Amino acid sequence: MAEVTLTIDGLPVSVPSGSTILDACRAMGNDQPTMCYLDTLTPVNVCRVCVVEVEKSRILVPSCSRAAEHGMVVSTDTERVRHSRKMVYEFLASSVDLSLVDRQTVGWMKEYGCDPDRYGPAAGPVDDRDERVAGHHHVGDGMEAETVHQPVKVDNELYVRDYSRCILCYKCVEACGEDAQNTFAIAVAGRGFDARISTEFDTGLTDSACVFCGNCIGVCPTGALMFRSEYELRGAGLWKEDSQSVTRTVCSYCGVGCNLELHVQDNRIVKVTSPIDHSVTSGHLCIKGRFGYEYVQDLGDLAVTPIDEVLKRARVIDPEVSGRDDG
Repeated sequence: MAEVTLTIDGLPVSVPSGSTILDACRAMGNDQPTMCYLDTLTPVNVCRVCVVEVEKSRILVPSCSRAAEHGMVVSTDTERVRHSRKMVYEFLASSVDLSLVDRQTVGWMKEYGCDPDRYGPAAGPVDDRDERVAGHHHVGDGMEAETVHQPVKVDNELYVRDYSRCILCYKCVEACGEDAQNTFAIAVAGRGFDARISTEFDTGLTDSACVFCGNCIGVCPTGALMFRSEYELRGAGLWKEDSQSVTRTVCSYCGVGCNLELHVQDNRIVKVTSPIDHSVTSGHLCIKGRFGYEYVQDLGDLAVTPIDEVLKRARVIDPEVSGRDDG
């Protein structure tokens, strides 16, 4: 395979033709921050935290999608790059709840000295974001940092949508679309600050094209999409990720061979994921593989754990919480 040679931060590196700048950076152990990028999804270039400086380029370019070219001279840690990344992180953190992002993202924010509080106190949550019309954005008084906070959407037994944590990375849209599920149940609605992830005509998930595969949860980097079990346990103060064990096994529902990662706490399965590097799944599963584990929890008369009641409650829809009226 043909290779291209470029220079990154003063050091030469050769990568296969068709590689991106990010691929080249990683090949030499020079990783870059990303939020909207995932190896198994098509890059959409929306978060802009991976931007780098390319010689003779007027603007900073996204390393996750820009192809590496022979003779290219790239700088990943200039003052211009650092300032841009800091601003992106600060804008996101001032309007979105990033409390559940991974430790690597937290580390990058510390690296760039981010201070989202300098934009002022966060404005209160709103409940009309789904009804806002493009082009009619309300201009604030400049004394508060407007946020995307809104009530959590709890309309099914499997997962919840907390869009106060959504950074519009498009990962869920890509996983629901051509990159994995091909269901196309969700897309971006609205424009500008009022843009948000939505089903068609903002219908509830149970009435939409959603097949509840949960692949959107598997790629979400901020916790905006969360297993109902995790959501309920966090709310009860019983979610203890550091004490959970993860066991890799093969799904028993069919013969495809999907690998599962069972997250176990107090001898109970609290959620199921799939390894992104597995050749069969690439991290994706169907509804049975991701959510069909309740039969394992039927332990008869054995002693229960403190989380059993919470997990049981996670399988029930409260009309007052979901806003649904099934009567």
